Amino acid sequence: MNARIPLLAAALAAGVAFIAPALAEMTTMVGGAPMYPSRNIVENAVHSKDHTTLVAAVKAAGLVDTLAGAGPFTVFAPTNEAFARLPAGTVETLLKPENKAQLTSVLTYHVVPGRMTAADIDALIKQGGGKAMLKTVEGEDLTFEHRDGHLWVIDAKGDKAEVTIPNVMQSNGVIQVINKVLLPG
Repeated sequence: MNARIPLLAAALAAGVAFIAPALAEMTTMVGGAPMYPSRNIVENAVHSKDHTTLVAAVKAAGLVDTLAGAGPFTVFAPTNEAFARLPAGTVETLLKPENKAQLTSVLTYHVVPGRMTAADIDALIKQGGGKAMLKTVEGEDLTFEHRDGHLWVIDAKGDKAEVTIPNVMQSNGVIQVINKVLLPG
């Protein structure tokens, strides 16, 4: 029996060595799926049950290759619930091929060049005396504020989205999960 203990210990150590890197890499659960920092934005987002509408929109707009590219990008990723709160028919209309330019505009309005963590944005807010502005890939600015312990993103129309899951790190950037779809002015 004593001869088996070293074998059992070696097997256990091998199992831990195999599992430990995957566990150490897992940063955050989003939509019931682990988000891995070694994967890119698209590779992670397709597994989130909370972002199926966003993924469908990214595919319809032809932005998969861009968001799977080197980046870095910061994506303010609206949930399915956020898309569902848009006026009835909005998502369906945006997903039509003839509305690809408008869909692309809406999606790229949720993307900021660079890897912006919540701490980076907070630092800019402090430097800006309570507000910060970041230019989106779409070309317009988003405004950021910190209120009641929450980070808020404000679009050109003054609508506010809360960052509900910050700092979901990706190989090519970071995802900040938000609870509202932002619309360019």
